[in-house]
Amino acid sequence: MNIQENISLKEYNTFGIDKKARFFAEAHTVEDILDGLEVAKRENLELFVLGGGSNILLTQDIDALVLKINLPGINVIEELDHSVLVKVGAGEVWHDFVLKAISQNWAGVENLSLIPGTVGASPMQNIGAYGVEIKEVFHSLEAIERSSGKSKTFTHDECQFGYRESIFKTSQKGKYIISHVTFKLNKKPEFNTSYGAIADTLKSMKVTDLNLKSISDAVIQIRQSKLPDPKKIGNAGSFFKNPTIPVDQYNELKNSHPSIPGYPNEHGVKVPAAWLIEQAGWKGKRFGQIGVHEYQPLVLVNYGNGEGSAIKDLSNKIQKDVNSKFGIELHPEVNFI
Repeated sequence: MNIQENISLKEYNTFGIDKKARFFAEAHTVEDILDGLEVAKRENLELFVLGGGSNILLTQDIDALVLKINLPGINVIEELDHSVLVKVGAGEVWHDFVLKAISQNWAGVENLSLIPGTVGASPMQNIGAYGVEIKEVFHSLEAIERSSGKSKTFTHDECQFGYRESIFKTSQKGKYIISHVTFKLNKKPEFNTSYGAIADTLKSMKVTDLNLKSISDAVIQIRQSKLPDPKKIGNAGSFFKNPTIPVDQYNELKNSHPSIPGYPNEHGVKVPAAWLIEQAGWKGKRFGQIGVHEYQPLVLVNYGNGEGSAIKDLSNKIQKDVNSKFGIELHPEVNFI
């Protein structure tokens, strides 16, 4: 394992924040992960695991051994009449896996096209978009326990998936390093085009033969029209979760804010965080090198040499303002480091 010192993490996080790792190494195999754990233990260092860097906000240098997870591989491990089990290395780029699935006519992840990050991070926060969540196609995962170095397999139920969360963000946070994820994909596609603007986009694209690629293309077009490209403007996609509030509270807000959108679910009514932020007047606001995106208020951005601490402060101000105006507490999707 090649361990480097004082390495800038600017190219390893989609916000493009220029903070340094005291030590840095890349893991291409499970053995590399075990080596990283051993080195960290021997040198009395914290081991900081890094995936695609698309869901973190660096506010300081990292005084640790940063281990970049790059385990590769997309392999069929079981094939049935109607489904296929595909085992994927945690270091595979998520969108690359989606494109591979589409090329093989494996259905289930096409609505999750163009989501940034790696496969290993996908079950941690149960990524979702356009009516689909990872939990719907997830089969199991393999992870290394930090304390013992032993491998453990987690089933679907054991992951305890919720809205943008799993057991790896709650009771088991920081205890395991995911190495592989296995998905159960469908060989006979069932298209999901009812969410958001997918149907309208397909119509504008003049799609007559509905297939996995056309749905993926529509999702990509929608995402590119609404979300900034991290390669051009530093960002981590949606910064806040969409809050769910009690039905009574929503009805009261509806009286004072007739245009407030709401989507009933099992826990109450989900309100779009983007609407709340825009109504509070933050959309398009710029503060030096950081700000709120001009088209999508749910996205906080780094225009160049912004500091993570400044973006964190901005997010706190938005949270306080939305809470004072609507009585709704926003929670970040992004992890502050």
